[in-house]
Parts: sequence; structure tokens; C-alpha cells
Amino acid sequence: MKNVTLKDVAKKAGVSPSTVSRVVSDDSRISERTKKKVLEVMKELGYYPNSIARSLANNKTNTIGVIMPYGSEDIFMNPFFQESLRGISLVASKNCYDILISTSRKNEDEIDILKCLIKGKKVDGLILTRSNENDESIKYLRENKVPFVLIGSCLEYDDIPSVDNDNKKASYELTSLLIKKGRKNIAFIGGELHSVVIKNRFEGYKKALSDNNLEFNENYFISDKFLEESGYKLTGELLKLKNIPDAIIVSDDLMSLGAMKKIKEEKYRVPQDIMLASFNNSFLAKYANPSITSIDINSLELGKIACKKLFNILKNKKNENSKEIVEYKIIERESTKLI
Repeated sequence: MKNVTLKDVAKKAGVSPSTVSRVVSDDSRISERTKKKVLEVMKELGYYPNSIARSLANNKTNTIGVIMPYGSEDIFMNPFFQESLRGISLVASKNCYDILISTSRKNEDEIDILKCLIKGKKVDGLILTRSNENDESIKYLRENKVPFVLIGSCLEYDDIPSVDNDNKKASYELTSLLIKKGRKNIAFIGGELHSVVIKNRFEGYKKALSDNNLEFNENYFISDKFLEESGYKLTGELLKLKNIPDAIIVSDDLMSLGAMKKIKEEKYRVPQDIMLASFNNSFLAKYANPSITSIDINSLELGKIACKKLFNILKNKKNENSKEIVEYKIIERESTKLI
């Protein structure tokens, strides 16, 4: 089979090879009529531009970077990252872009990764999938004017392009649901304390207690990594208390599986003895036994919107230095329903 070249496309389209090259690089100097004609010939002949040559021609990599917070194994363990990445992929593929995934364990390591990606010109823009208090990564990207979008919220800057849920309100409503069901000793299991999403969810939880005249018990707030074993370990600590909780809110479905396992091991019943509620509404919550009440944060949509915002920034279509809020909903299941 003959390898179709740029010159073959130019000859068939009746234009110069340089014109074809400019069409490939989406040069604004080429008319839409000529672009359409050349693109049709490219499709007819089955010509696919060499990605490296194309990058050199238009000074673009046609790749976006996605920064995941922990080790690479967490991407496959936690459904939030799976779904948000799927949303990013759907939009990226429509724009003929590839995705480069980078992970780290420490904030210092993440800065090194960002510098490598940016200074090495490996990506055209970045999507961050989490934010911390006093986030050095956001500060670095902002100061160096790197195109990026955050899935989450930033406490320090108001002009960060981002997409998130109203996590404070969501947690408030979830806590209020448990209170309406007669629960008064409600514990909260969180992820890392420096995480902005945990801070917002914890604030919503505390406000719901206050608004319902329930005193906040410091022993009922406990936190660790977003892992199943963390949920198991932390729940064990709660069940050692003299006055054990009659309800537990877990900040992530993956952690809630560990919580459920420990509750059942200690011979407590869900929901009769302890009600359990969580966030993210993943398949883990749906197929748990009993199934777990969880807040659907629409992870897929978060990923899609973040990627669309990034492409708008890259194409200079409009000002994206704003925060977009995605709706959530509580999906109530067996873990909070008394028969």
C-alpha cells in the first residue's frame, strides 16, 4: 500500500504543499473554502499528518496534561478519578487531542512534575483534579501563566478557571437528612485535612449540626487518606468510643466500603444501629450490601466541563477565569432507610 504524502494531497487538491501544511496547522490565513477542500482530499486519500511534524509546524503538542493526586494505583481504585478522566477523554478526543496523565504523592513532587511538563513543552495545557489549602501547584501555574483548569475549588484566588460542586451545601443536606431520621450522634470521616473539598464538606456538616441544635463532638471528626483501608481503620476508632455514633458520613465511596466492612465485623447493623452515607455515588455505593446512600456529584460532567473550559482558554474563545458549579443530588439507599 502506497504511503500518502503531503505532496499527494496538494496535487489532488490543486494547491501548493505549503498550503496543505498551513491547513494542517489550522493557519488563520487560509480561507475556510480552501481548508474544507484540502480536508476533504485528506480524508479521501486517507492522509494523516505526522504528529511530530504537525507539532513543529504549529508550535502545539496536541496533548493536555491531567494531574492526579496520589500514586497511579489510586486512579484505578477510586471511581471519581475514573469518571472524571472519562469525561476529560470524551472532550479531548473530539478535539483530536491526546492525554498525558501524571501522578505524585507529595506536593513537592507535583511541582517537579509540572516543571517537567511545562519546560519540556510536553502539553498545551493542564487539568488539576484536586486542590489543597495554600496550593503551591496552583500558585506556580498562575505565576507562570500556564493554561490550566481546576476540578475543585481554590481558597486563595477568585480568578482560577475551575469547575466544582457546592460541597458545603451538599454535606449540609446529607447531614440534615440523617438528623431528620432521628440521628443525633453523627460522625464525619474525611480525607486529607489539607484538601479543600474535605474542608468544605466538613463545614457543611458542622453547620447542619449547629442549625439543628446538636453539639459538635471533636471525637466524631476523624480523617486520613482517600482509601478503603482508611475507612476501615477510622471506623474502628469510632467504634471504640464510649458513646459510639449512630450515623457516619464518609467523604468518599471508596472509604465507605471500609467503613461498612468494619461496622459489620463488629456486629453492628446498617442502618438500624448505624446509618452510613457517603459522596460520589459510584458503583461501589450502589452494589454494596446494604447499598449506601451517596451524593451524586456528577464526576463525568465535572471532567467534561473542565476539558471544555481548557479548550476555550487554548483557543482564546472567551474568558474562562471563573468557577462553574455542577449540580448534585442525594441518592438514598438502604444504608439510611429503616423498614
